[in-house]
Amino acid sequence: MDAVEIAQNVMGSPWLYLAIYVFVAIDGFFPTIPGEALVVTSGVFAASGQPELPLVVLAAAAGGLTGDHVSYGIGRLAGSRLLDRMRPGTRKRKPFDWAARTLRQRGGSVLIVCRFVPGCRTAATLTTGSVRFPLPSFAGFSSVGGLCWASYFTVVGYLGGITFREHPLLGVVLGIALAVLVAGTVEGIRSMRQRRVEAGDDSPVGEGETAGRTTPVPARGSTGTYQ
Repeated sequence: MDAVEIAQNVMGSPWLYLAIYVFVAIDGFFPTIPGEALVVTSGVFAASGQPELPLVVLAAAAGGLTGDHVSYGIGRLAGSRLLDRMRPGTRKRKPFDWAARTLRQRGGSVLIVCRFVPGCRTAATLTTGSVRFPLPSFAGFSSVGGLCWASYFTVVGYLGGITFREHPLLGVVLGIALAVLVAGTVEGIRSMRQRRVEAGDDSPVGEGETAGRTTPVPARGSTGTYQ
């Protein structure tokens, strides 16, 4: 039995959907688990009929929502203490500072953007929890972000599977490469904007305000938490 046959057997198992859910959920608060790779791979093999494409999307979205809420809970309980252990300006601290600044400026939409930025998803969910961002709003943005993320990575894999129907492993490589390329592009844009802000090129934006913004961000108290 070669590698393709083994992969096909795994992808045809009904337990795959549970595995997708668990891997993506854990990836939300322990980002060393390759949730994206499993979703892309599942999308590739879905082009051949197994697994079912809609079920892959639903399992990945549900896992993402669960993982986000676990990370949010950790942020509420221990987010401030975790941040205190990170020196300002360090590589580990920068994603959290960016997430906090973007949350102040653009509200919960940061949860959608960070879905596609490497290493930013956990920073965003921990930050929203630590500042006690309203849970109903968090759940709404997390649901939208999770569904967009799951759909994107599944469809990327599916397109790779169609392109290399006779060689699905090549489809997996193509799908993951394309996903990494897009994520890298988003991260590059984010980094450029961050450098502009640090250099003082961006015009100042008031807390909870952005140019043309019409939806208010919940007010924060003197402690930095949302009221």
